[in-house]
Amino acid sequence: MCSCYDKLSNNLSLKEVLKSNTAERLNIDNSPTLSHLKNLKYLAEEVFQPLRDFAGSAIHVNSGYRGPELNTAIGGSKSSHHMIGCALDLDNDNKNSEFTNVDIFNYIKDYLPFTQLIWEFGDDKSPAWVHVAIQRGRENEKSIKKAMKVNGKTIYKLMTF
Repeated sequence: MCSCYDKLSNNLSLKEVLKSNTAERLNIDNSPTLSHLKNLKYLAEEVFQPLRDFAGSAIHVNSGYRGPELNTAIGGSKSSHHMIGCALDLDNDNKNSEFTNVDIFNYIKDYLPFTQLIWEFGDDKSPAWVHVAIQRGRENEKSIKKAMKVNGKTIYKLMTF
């Protein structure tokens, strides 16, 4: 892997977006392709870094790139943006930060380009984590959804503001 991608932005490393306890436990190679690396760099520069700069403190990446084998192992969507390097799951709640998951969600929604933004589970006051995806050419689609469990299945409800 080209060392030019070791740091995706000032405050986001490739190591952070590749980290997976499941991949380590199951010995899954979670290496991205060059195309995926380019997508991750774009995501870091367009979404993560502006968010981090505004927050003025660390933003915790819960999940980043997931190759197909890892995505299957964790039960991810077959069309997950994570598999092409276009998505991050962010979770700042309980991380000793005043910048919460609600703050992350609202800042992205109000000020940043994105393809998809998901309020992942949680309750009406705060998501358990925030999923954000951006794809070149689809930056202004701004699909905003809320993930919830209904009868044991995950459903996504469109959110309007």
